[in-house]
Amino acid sequence: MQQSTTQNYVELLLLSAIWGSSFLFLRIAAPEFGPLFLVQIRVLSAALVMLPMCLLLGRWPDLVANWRTIFLISLTNMAVPFCFFAFAALYVSAGLLSIMNATVPFFTALIAFLVFGQRLSVLSILGMAFGFAGVIVLVFDPQAIEMGAGSTLAVPAVLFACFLYGIALNLVAHKLAGVSGLAITAGSLLFSSVLLLPFSLQALPETMPSAPVWAAVAALGIGCTGLAYLMFYRLIARIGSQQTIMTTYLIPLFSILWGNLFLAESITLFTLLGCMLVLLGVGMTTGRLPGLNKLVPHTKAADE
Repeated sequence: MQQSTTQNYVELLLLSAIWGSSFLFLRIAAPEFGPLFLVQIRVLSAALVMLPMCLLLGRWPDLVANWRTIFLISLTNMAVPFCFFAFAALYVSAGLLSIMNATVPFFTALIAFLVFGQRLSVLSILGMAFGFAGVIVLVFDPQAIEMGAGSTLAVPAVLFACFLYGIALNLVAHKLAGVSGLAITAGSLLFSSVLLLPFSLQALPETMPSAPVWAAVAALGIGCTGLAYLMFYRLIARIGSQQTIMTTYLIPLFSILWGNLFLAESITLFTLLGCMLVLLGVGMTTGRLPGLNKLVPHTKAADE
């Protein structure tokens, strides 16, 4: 039992390291491929791995039975937000991308409250305030964002992508409970590959990138997208979503580390302070700080 528990948390750490590297690969590949073509290759390469597994393991009926909702998931969890993140990667450091990606629980909680009537405590509201204050601190870091024609749109693009992730997580929780994670992942990759094809063909790179850049795209697609999602859903099944959400705290740490080691990205006081505020906000919003949860009451409106 102890060995199994240790194995689960080793896998959690590994998943965080893999997902943390995805922002590094985006930074490497986006300037060479362009955002649209990069995302097309990302989802297509992952689909070529995941679809045969879905068929071989008998999960295809799940995909077919729930294709409408999975189609919406493909839009909100892959096709559109992946493109926005790839665009932002042209200007924003890997560490900053990953820290802003950690705002997903804020949007998830807010959508659950507004659309599905779930409770939103005062602690959660304070957590969102801390989190978005952290984003503001990060934006004011002069070394985090490279100037360019679209640089002013980079941060809004990431936050909109995180908003879409929040929609997707609520859809999975409320519409696809009990559906195979492999079916959701494979179906989302399939739909995303088809949806992006006509747009990506109009955005082919003028010159084909070098082999190392292709290797980064392969790692991004097969490792950080296909296999990582399988690990994610398997961990949810083994240790539950509340434990698996710990990746939210670990991914930025790995991403900052990889960006510093391989892209020489600076780790500034802005980075550290912004990261601390965002992760503190995530802990408050997701209820991972039980001591504070006892001190801060729910609002009456939220409880009703």
